[in-house]
Amino acid sequence: MRTTLTIDDALLRQLRQKALDTGKPFKQVVNDTLRAGLEKSSEAARPRYVCPTFSMGQPRWPVNLDKALALAAELEDQEIVAKLRQGR
Repeated sequence: MRTTLTIDDALLRQLRQKALDTGKPFKQVVNDTLRAGLEKSSEAARPRYVCPTFSMGQPRWPVNLDKALALAAELEDQEIVAKLRQGR
C-alpha cells in the first residue's frame, strides 16, 4: 500500500543509513522499524499488575471473614442500637 508520510530529517538520515549498512531496501527498513516499534509499544502498554499480599494473622475471635460485609453491617446495626438506647 502506498501512502505519504512526513518524516523528520534526522530520522530519515538514520533510516537511510541503516538501509545502506544492512543492504536492505529503504522500504523494507522502514517497514521493519515500524513493525518493531509497534511490537514494543504493545508490550510496554500492558505491564503486568502484581498486587502484593500480606498475612494478617488469625482473628482474635471466632468470626467468618468470608462474609465481611454482613459482619460490618451487623456491627453498624449494633452501634446504632447502642446510640438509640443512650438517647443520641
